[in-house]
Parts: sequence; C-alpha cells; structure tokens
Amino acid sequence: MGIAAQPENRRANAKANLLAMEWHSVCISEDGKQTSPANTKTRMPSILPQLPTSQRAITQDADGRPQLTDGVALPMLLPGTVLVKTTAMALNPSDYKMGTAFPTPGAIVGMDFAGTVIRIAGGTETDLVVGDTICTAVHGSNPAEPGNGAFAEYVRVPANMLLRVPASLGPVQASTLGTALSTCIMALWGDKALALSSAPDTVADTLFPSPPVLVYGGSTATGTIAIQLLKLSGYDPITTCSPHNFDLVRSRGASAAFDYTSPDVAAAIKTHTGGRLKYALDCIADPQSVDVCYRAIQRVGGRYASLELVSDELLRKRRAVKPAFVMAPEVYGSEVKLARGYERPANAENQKLAVRFFRVFQRLIDEGKLVAHPSQVLEGGLDGVLAGLDLLKSGSVSGKKFVALME
Repeated sequence: MGIAAQPENRRANAKANLLAMEWHSVCISEDGKQTSPANTKTRMPSILPQLPTSQRAITQDADGRPQLTDGVALPMLLPGTVLVKTTAMALNPSDYKMGTAFPTPGAIVGMDFAGTVIRIAGGTETDLVVGDTICTAVHGSNPAEPGNGAFAEYVRVPANMLLRVPASLGPVQASTLGTALSTCIMALWGDKALALSSAPDTVADTLFPSPPVLVYGGSTATGTIAIQLLKLSGYDPITTCSPHNFDLVRSRGASAAFDYTSPDVAAAIKTHTGGRLKYALDCIADPQSVDVCYRAIQRVGGRYASLELVSDELLRKRRAVKPAFVMAPEVYGSEVKLARGYERPANAENQKLAVRFFRVFQRLIDEGKLVAHPSQVLEGGLDGVLAGLDLLKSGSVSGKKFVALME
C-alpha cells in the first residue's frame, strides 16, 4: 500500500535540496542499476550520487558483543524497500541484550534510526522521493538478516512501514519512535495481546466512561508512547513509575501515576479503577511488575501484555488473566528466527496491521498529536553508540533515550 501524498511545498523543498537535478520517472533494480519502466510510480532524480562499496557499522563480535567495524557491505535493495542514509540512531536495551542471548557474529546491531532516502527499489508503489527524511525501526542483530541494522551508515526498510519526519519534529526526536510504535502496535492491538477494540483512527462510541488501561513502567520509551496512543484511542491510561517521572507521564496523558516502589501500589490501582481494570501493559516485565499487574486486574480477569519473556510460573498465578509476550519485530510479518520463547512463526496479518497503523501514526505526527520520548544526544557518532550501550547496561538511565548522530 502507498503512503499518503505529500504537500506540494514539501516536494518542492526535497527537489531543491537535491541541487535542482532534473527529475523523471526512474527506479532502481535490486542490483542497484537505474532503470526507467513506463509504469513506475516512483519519482527519483535522473542523476543519483554514487554509493560507497562498503560502510562502517556496529556489528557483533565473536561473542555477540557490539564492536565498530569497517568494510561492512551495504544492504541490498529488495522489492518494496528503500535504502536510507542514516542521520540519527536511538539506543534500546535490546541492542545489547540480543547479542548476549543470541550471538550472531557479524550481524549489524541497532533498531531505531532516522535518515534520508537515497534509493527506492524498482516497482515500489510509494509517494516517497529521494531526499525525504524518514524514521522507523528494523530488526537489528537478526540471525535471519544479519546484514541490516540501524547502527550503520545505510539501512534498508520497507517503504510502507516508515514515517516521514516533519520539520517540526527533526531526526533526533524522530529516531526514538520506531521501536516504541512497533511494539505498541503488537501490544495494544495485536489479537494475541490486549486486542483493544478502539484506536486513534476508529475511536469506539461505546467507550464511555473511558476504560482504564495500566501501563506499568510509563516513563520508559515505549510507556510514554503507549500512554499517548491509549489516550488518543479513547482509553484512560494510568501508570506506574518513579515519582521523579510523574510530571513526564502526566504530560503525555496519564490520568494517574503511582509509585512503583510502594508496597500498596496494586491495591491503590484497584481502588482508583473501582476494580474494573481489564488491561495491563507491562513495560518492565520482572516478578514485581507481573505481581502488581495481576493483582490490579479486575476479579473477573482481563488481558496482560509484557515486553519481555516472563516465566510460566508467574503467569499461572491467575487463570482469569490472559497473558502475552510481544516483540517489535513481529510487525514485519516474517518468521522471527530466535529461540527459547523468542521465536515467532510468519504471520502476514501482523504486517497488514502494522501498515495500517503506520498510516495512522503519520497523521498523528503531522498533526502534532504524538510527542517523542525525551532524548539525550551522545557525541562521537558510532563510537558514541558503544559508550551509550555501556551506560544502558549500568541501569542508570531513566526517563530519556540516548541518540547518537552519524558523523
């Protein structure tokens, strides 16, 4: 499916930014050659800058640890994809956890990024043009596709699962969005997770009063996005976090915030919701968070979605609660070739759901209704990524996301 047409002034700006090169209908084949089929819907410059033969990237070493590597091959364009020159890269805990759990020597690390479209695969139906600034996420450290990850100078992404970045947002903030949005698609609307009936583009008239939804860990990068999406979908988001992050989560739309360290937090949530909490999204997924979510959910049961694998022993404590564990890479619909509970079969419906929601998210961003998570820029480009990953491992980061700019 194509992406909504751009405003004419944005097309004009993109054209000017490409040094007033002559435009005509062309496309790029999988081997990178320029062709001109009569029926292409892709608009690209008649003269494209030469691509390098290799790139720098953060890859896994023999033990799965991230390392800076030169001479890495560029990802090859596939049908329906675009090649992006990276501008900004945002860090996630999964960027170092993947290599520890599933070492894949040579795999490019990283999920979240923003950058500039520089190639569009032949035959791709899209209104994107070369020069567009976009953001999204990819499955970095992927054993099935080790040659594509966000912590690299060039990244390949599906043309229908990305977001154009408006000038009001910018690449730094935009780079933080991809994984959080992809995770929320699967957690909030996936049929095996919370399976919510209302969404920002189809707010249900029956949602009155607004049903409460608990976001445990609301000050995380996914938590602040989930709170906003729930509010825009007609739900009443409530959350747990540290008291010093109460202002942050309330600014994103949480109607109530609870101190997760309080021994009475589950009882307080139950009292606040009048015992009618049906849905809980757990962004932390440790024994304490599972216990609080399960005790806060109404007596007749409900649905619980975690962003990390939780032991069956914990999940069996309440049969009336239906649990699910979701991961951002599920949005692509392809098989997730991991193991020990992280594997997933191919599911084309997931991709259909994601394509729909990326269109919804584009509208929300264009209208200024979706605010990015607070970020802190790291110096040093790809070297800064390595330093940032060490800081993430220390557990000292709260309420912000690290972003490194490509040098």
